[in-house]
Amino acid sequence: MKVAKLKDYLYQLNWLLVTLTLLVFIGLIKLGLWQVSRAVEKEQRIERIADIQQKEQHSLVSILSLIDDENINDLPVAVVGRFDSKHVFLHDNQTHQGQVGYRVLQVLTSEYGSVLVNLGWIKGDRSRQALPIINPVEGTHKINGHIRMLESGFILSEQVFSNVSWPLIAQQVNLNKFSQLIGQKLLPFVIYLDKTESIGFEKNWQPIVMPPEKHRGYAFQWFSLALAWLVLMLSASIWFYNNKIDNNNKKDPNVSSKK
Repeated sequence: MKVAKLKDYLYQLNWLLVTLTLLVFIGLIKLGLWQVSRAVEKEQRIERIADIQQKEQHSLVSILSLIDDENINDLPVAVVGRFDSKHVFLHDNQTHQGQVGYRVLQVLTSEYGSVLVNLGWIKGDRSRQALPIINPVEGTHKINGHIRMLESGFILSEQVFSNVSWPLIAQQVNLNKFSQLIGQKLLPFVIYLDKTESIGFEKNWQPIVMPPEKHRGYAFQWFSLALAWLVLMLSASIWFYNNKIDNNNKKDPNVSSKK
């Protein structure tokens, strides 16, 4: 009887709904696994940064020799060069302690090329009607910092610069477009100043923005949602099946008497 009932249950299933249930379940599981992989990546990066901090600083020429063969992210670097005080980029919508502002970026030109330097964060105007007063870094400096390759994130629309005036507000840091604007090729990474540097602004960056524990927490939420979704849809399916059988029995009393 149980086998016959199971066959009847499977026969009456809405297979479109079953497909939807499985697709959503698999999608939620994949999101959870992605968060787990991100947690592992962050743990590996934390270990790498701890190891890098024990090593000596690189020169810019040594960084350039490593760029094609190694991961140069977070490598410490010391560079001597002259700051371009005419061209200042303001990376928009950067928050610090609940306040919205900008990251200030300037170009440093050395004998080995020109590189964009992140000088730190500066508070923006609440009304967004006026730009902050910025005193650009001028002259020749020896700076200490670390290398960061730019990650390609989600972009809603292509960034277009028209009626260019300086300092220039930018929604994304795009080295190719910045190179075109200033008329010189920029190296394919950004130098973030060490927090001990006297020049620049509020150096509020962290090597790891989201810790591994947070990724694991998100992974647990996705897995929990997947399980809850599966239980919900299975329960709903059983309820609809039982309800349908009850309705059929009420319409045809002979069916229940035969059983």
